[in-house]
Amino acid sequence: MKLQITLKRSLIGRKPNQVKTAHALGLRKLNQVVVKESNDAINGMVHTILHLVDVKEVE
Repeated sequence: MKLQITLKRSLIGRKPNQVKTAHALGLRKLNQVVVKESNDAINGMVHTILHLVDVKEVE
């Protein structure tokens, strides 16, 4: 299963660990979309910035 992750809120003024997590996922610009394989590491990263992103499951 894969996750489609879209950055919906700005990273400006966020805690450094949230900004670094978004960058590690490949999210740098607003409305940018990345598709990642779902595993424990990615799920933990998404959970850290869940209030900034939209997540959908894709096949």
